[in-house]
Amino acid sequence: MPEITCPTPHISAARGDFAKTVLMPGDPLRAQFVAQTYLENAVLVNNVRGVQGYTGTYKGAPVSVMASGMGIPSMGIYSWELFNGYGVETILRIGSAGGYQEHVHVRDIVVAMGACTDSNYGKTFGLPGTFAPIADFTVLCAAADACRAAGASYHVGNILSTDVFYAGTPEAFRKWIDMGVLAVEMEAAGLYMNAARSKKRALAICTVSDHLVTGEALSAQERQTTFGQMIEIALETAAAIN
Repeated sequence: MPEITCPTPHISAARGDFAKTVLMPGDPLRAQFVAQTYLENAVLVNNVRGVQGYTGTYKGAPVSVMASGMGIPSMGIYSWELFNGYGVETILRIGSAGGYQEHVHVRDIVVAMGACTDSNYGKTFGLPGTFAPIADFTVLCAAADACRAAGASYHVGNILSTDVFYAGTPEAFRKWIDMGVLAVEMEAAGLYMNAARSKKRALAICTVSDHLVTGEALSAQERQTTFGQMIEIALETAAAIN
């Protein structure tokens, strides 16, 4: 694996500026919100292209938060550089997902044990078959414990990381629903593949913000309020595995 020189083209931080555990929302403004609301002594360590990264502490544990942008290609760049250039050991994706199964409701938390994908990202690793991207079991267990402690309505299982946002009618994703996939988002599979190749740990924790079958959806204000529970679960997970 080639050595990554820091700063990288996408991250201006120096080596050592990031904690061993990083929370990664897609939105840079949500990264800023997490840092300013939940972290103590948060310091801005990256702002290249407005992708804000901060390092502080949560309950005494060093934690960083930085945006990943949208989609596997963007997540692929940032997570790879954090894992292989900055010594990050664990990345927790925090974001929104669209519900697939009728028992998965808006506001529920989905902890992604596995991440199916329609992306070709896995082909970059030159494998003679299909790789199954999965989360780190220890981190997943810590997240499930945090969900129970928070009294959250949560589900652990498979999700879909898609390259296509405007996927059309429910018939376009019905086959994923038939396979028991809980929800859909756009980053986790790439994160899990990078973690596997880098011998690191990853987990996606998502809030269901809308439902592609029932039509349920949260307002912008409701998303902001509901996402707080997901953020706190991720932070509790980070503190537990530190």
